Amino acid sequence: MIQMTNLSIQRGTTRLLDHANLTLHHGWKVGIIGSNGVGKSSLFQLLLGQLQADTGDLKIPPSATVSHMAQEVAASDRRALDFLLDGDQQLRHIQQQLQQAEAGHNPSRAGELHAELDSIDGYRAEARAHQLLNGLGFKPDDANKSVSSFSGGWRIRLNLARALMCRSDILLLDEPTNHLDLDATLWLEQWLNSYQGTLLLISHDRDFFDNVIAHTVHMSAQQLTLYKGNYTAFERAKSERLSQQQAAFEKQQERIGQIENFVRRFRAKATKAKQAQSRLKELERMEQLSPAHIDSPFTFAFKNSEKTSSPLLSLQDVVMGYAGQPVLQKLSLSLTPGERIGLLGPNGAGKSTLIKTLTGSLLPISGQLVGGEHLKIGYFAQHQLEALDPNASPFLHIQRLSPKATDQSIRDFLGSFDFVGDKALEPVSRFSGGEKARVALALIGWQRPNLLLMDEPTNHLDLEVCHALTLALQTFEGSLILVSHDRHLLRNTVDSFLLVAEGQVKEFDGDLDDYQNWLGQYRRQQNNDNSPARPADSRSLSANERKEIKRLQAEQRAALRPLRKQTETLEQEVARLSKELSSTEALLADADIYTAERKDELKSLLQRQTDLKQTLETRELHWLELLEELEEKEAELEVE
Repeated sequence: MIQMTNLSIQRGTTRLLDHANLTLHHGWKVGIIGSNGVGKSSLFQLLLGQLQADTGDLKIPPSATVSHMAQEVAASDRRALDFLLDGDQQLRHIQQQLQQAEAGHNPSRAGELHAELDSIDGYRAEARAHQLLNGLGFKPDDANKSVSSFSGGWRIRLNLARALMCRSDILLLDEPTNHLDLDATLWLEQWLNSYQGTLLLISHDRDFFDNVIAHTVHMSAQQLTLYKGNYTAFERAKSERLSQQQAAFEKQQERIGQIENFVRRFRAKATKAKQAQSRLKELERMEQLSPAHIDSPFTFAFKNSEKTSSPLLSLQDVVMGYAGQPVLQKLSLSLTPGERIGLLGPNGAGKSTLIKTLTGSLLPISGQLVGGEHLKIGYFAQHQLEALDPNASPFLHIQRLSPKATDQSIRDFLGSFDFVGDKALEPVSRFSGGEKARVALALIGWQRPNLLLMDEPTNHLDLEVCHALTLALQTFEGSLILVSHDRHLLRNTVDSFLLVAEGQVKEFDGDLDDYQNWLGQYRRQQNNDNSPARPADSRSLSANERKEIKRLQAEQRAALRPLRKQTETLEQEVARLSKELSSTEALLADADIYTAERKDELKSLLQRQTDLKQTLETRELHWLELLEELEEKEAELEVE
């Protein structure tokens, strides 16, 4: 149980909590929500012992193991697999002691340590680490690469895997879906739903939040308020309270009117698409939920350019890539005003490459890309935050775009993004990631584009800003192309999907549930392009070609026989070693073996136990690796 009593936290001149109280029971899955800067990360630091409360008490069971996901990881030559295993400190401690006991020829102590290792499932530690890496999207050979060889986003994934590797009683995750694709996000949902400890989660991803948590803690007004249920339940509870206030009710009606206007426009555009019906149902649900955000300080909108062109963009046989190396092949697309497209596809398939090519920051390798006469692009990507002038304020950023704009018009506009008073004049260098993202969004909105290109815009944003962004994109009258792992944002802002995969961009006929099913099949097919049995084009095959393909497939099946035999042999050996180990441990369970007369026999049994466990660990890991390799190759043959 985690218990906070009359807890106060002050950071500098800002009081984050003032005599707050909260009790969380073991096994609860709890979402921590609140606006950026309210103190969510500071609360985690308090639980980790990195921050002390100014007043009050925090009680955590002294024996509890707390695991957390670090937001940064330093470059290191350490293998990714070892980096993960280091996350299980008890495992490493036992392994170190065992190494010392064996080096000191102390079989009795070694036997005790092997028993401890067995009790924490230590013999399967490497297998569990490989499963975590696979679930989070790493390739099999990534386990042996150095941490420093991965990019920043993939290092964050390593941090997440390391936090999950720890057999914790309390797990703290701060924005774990940042840098994850939809495939990895879905896998993480399943893993967290099976987690037995207490989970505290900070996330902007509403669907992920709703599918994982069962309790919600709202940090607001220097207090911690506990709600039973997920984020949707919290919205309903909060809306019931706010709807009792007349002023809030009037503002609620205004917001509902905006949503109804969007629904009317949406119905006029989409009549038969499967995903259209699901989004209309979601919009109906949003009408009930929107009052929960009445007191939100964010009221921004993206206004469309006064002039537009049709088409806005035209692509003919465009090949996209880097340094002459194609990533996407021969894309033809005509983008007309008002289109709203979501880009789907696995991580690394080329979604960002497509967006960068459309913006003009990446030139096509070949083909024609023509922009309309009045095309005006608003582009959001994570590097836009880095491009901000750290010494300039939000006010100065906009003033540089429009030197003739009045001070009041700039301040009014920034106020809709919650940059009010002196906040609008502070240098960006003092801002959090979420605040910088709001500055980038404000710069886009000020310039009134007719085409919005957005690449993961919700990273670093809190739920309130994500909600405001969803509404702003709904009411935007221009065209939109969106890349996001946030299913709620996709479901409520786009009319159709394009699938980016295997070097192609094609229309995706289905909704997000269909896409989740597609992802499962993609994992089995992603290596097929390198198979000699796959024809290079889609023309009809001649009799000789079909005969050659069958011959190659027969050869591939025959080539699997040694691997299948080796797997079966290892499986039998693992079973034999397990049986022998059980028999040895049964003898060690006999109290008579510990008498002085049987000292030599005890020593021999302990050494045998040690040898068997070490051999079993090695054989079992090898067997699991071969089994996974065999299953992957058999799946490839089935697909072919």
